[in-house]
Amino acid sequence: MINSRGLLVLAIALLMFPQIAQTLYSPALADIGQVFAVGPEAAAQTLSVYFVAFAFGVVVWGRVCDRIGRRPSMLTGLALYAGASVMALSASTFGALLVAQALAAFGAAVGSVVTQTLLRDRFKGAELAQVFSVMGIALAASPAIGLFSGASLVQAFGYRGVQGCLLLLSLGLLLWCLRTLPETRPQHPTTAKLFETLWRMLQDRDIWRSTLLVALFNVALFSYYSVGPFVFERQGLSAQLFGYSGAVLALGSGLGAWLNKRLLHRGVSAPRLIRLAALSALLGGIGVWLMQDSGLFVLAMLLVVLAFGMAIPNILGAALANYGDRLGTAGALFGLLYYLLIGGGLIFVAWGQALGETLMLCGVLALLLTRAKS
Repeated sequence: MINSRGLLVLAIALLMFPQIAQTLYSPALADIGQVFAVGPEAAAQTLSVYFVAFAFGVVVWGRVCDRIGRRPSMLTGLALYAGASVMALSASTFGALLVAQALAAFGAAVGSVVTQTLLRDRFKGAELAQVFSVMGIALAASPAIGLFSGASLVQAFGYRGVQGCLLLLSLGLLLWCLRTLPETRPQHPTTAKLFETLWRMLQDRDIWRSTLLVALFNVALFSYYSVGPFVFERQGLSAQLFGYSGAVLALGSGLGAWLNKRLLHRGVSAPRLIRLAALSALLGGIGVWLMQDSGLFVLAMLLVVLAFGMAIPNILGAALANYGDRLGTAGALFGLLYYLLIGGGLIFVAWGQALGETLMLCGVLALLLTRAKS
């Protein structure tokens, strides 16, 4: 059986995979638009479709892994992703590509929800908190890896280079899991009733506030991945330069996580940190709007990414405090709700192609929600 350190390394790779898959695809959007003769609004919908399908994947795999086990669920999800990647490589129409992207996202969700579940099976208490802090550092590096690698692949091979890379990654993870992933499901798991939990959560104002906040900070961040390639293209900048901007975003994410940890240690409350993050996102949005005709707008995005790194751990950490008796089911449903909102938000972002205005709106709404909490 794999030891705890080996499991942790595998879990890091599995958790990073969905985020790398999202950001790796971003530099390919302009090339997809050219290959399939669709405009920026349509090409950017691939990310929107990804999030909506990912949302359903989170809740389905969350339930399935309690019924059939963590290991078979993970293997099935990764195999589905690999099959969807083959389908995307052979797609001859934009509609077929969207279907393949939806299937891939549904499969990729297994890397998020099942990995978190098996970590909660294996680790407890302070040890689990330390494990998730390591995961946070790894996830902060994911956008830089995805954007830089994606830009290089697009320049060399077009969007099919990205798709081929994702196929190889999914097959590599599938073989790794096949060889080493243990089954961690308890022998007699208790599963809360799905619709009873959903009804309770839908009537919970704190859950709605947390869901909206998570969605707003994610829409702010991923609107850059959705619209950014076309902003660079309009300014005559290459897709490779867009990929390099991932390093700037990773710096902002890491700085946000560091500030969050330091300010919490100094006694600053989580609600106040979320409020500061909302203000940072708003200021970043104003900066992007003012500098949108210059490549310097990427510097203003630092404030948005910093806000994401500060806010998300605090929102997620407290969101399910009243659902301790049904964390698995509540976590899956919580993920379903906010991923649906993220996907819906990104549909409007892709349609509007207005990065600065989107960021400012997200910042204003997040500030209003934090004031409502206080």
